Amino acid sequence: MMMTINSINKFFWTAIQKNLSFLTTRNNAFLLLGLLLFISCNKNEDLNIKSLKTPTGWGYYITNNDKIIIKQTVIPVISENKSFKTEEEAMKVGNLVLQKLKHDLSPTITKKDLFLLAVKI
Repeated sequence: MMMTINSINKFFWTAIQKNLSFLTTRNNAFLLLGLLLFISCNKNEDLNIKSLKTPTGWGYYITNNDKIIIKQTVIPVISENKSFKTEEEAMKVGNLVLQKLKHDLSPTITKKDLFLLAVKI
């Protein structure tokens, strides 16, 4: 009975090898090239930032291939729901978030970031 199991396993392994034998070195190269192109296309995100006028001030939004991925209408990290006082402040914070995204970092903002960017809270 054990011999039957082993021969079945060998049969499937042989069948797999035969089915994969069509992959030549040339085909492997094309497969690898296609995979690299796919990865590079996904990595080259088209990230953009634009300012946003709110009823109480300014905000920003970040898009990836024209799809909004972050819309920030209030100053992050503070307990109040206040918009940025100026467009320049909103864009400073937005550009920091954008750079973090481009470097595969968390886009979170801290109070220290706000202080370093001279954002008035």
